[in-house]
Amino acid sequence: MIAGMTATTHSNWFLGLDRVAIWLSGLCVVHCLATAVLLVLASAAGGLLLDPHVHEIGLALAIPIGAIALGRGIWSHGYMMPSAVGALGLGVMAGALTLPHGDMEVLYTMLGVGLLALGHDLNRRAHN
Repeated sequence: MIAGMTATTHSNWFLGLDRVAIWLSGLCVVHCLATAVLLVLASAAGGLLLDPHVHEIGLALAIPIGAIALGRGIWSHGYMMPSAVGALGLGVMAGALTLPHGDMEVLYTMLGVGLLALGHDLNRRAHN
């Protein structure tokens, strides 16, 4: 436990990680949809939003936040399903990075993000 935190505060802090992860997942979906729309409207904006570094950075943020929040959930509530769903989502997101930029990459990224968000939501609900 972090020094100076009560058990309730400590638990709430980890629940906050799930909320942050869900928001990041939502931002990823918005990013993917905005990319598709902006590609149709302006190919110059699409080039910036489709930069592979954006996806790599997003995944690099999602992995540690997901590991901490979902892993902590196993220790506190004992259910593995939220972590399994979240890990599947991270795997699908990582696999999407191997696809050429286009519709299939967006589809698989959104599927992975949705699974990851579902895992975090299941984790948050299991704490209640």
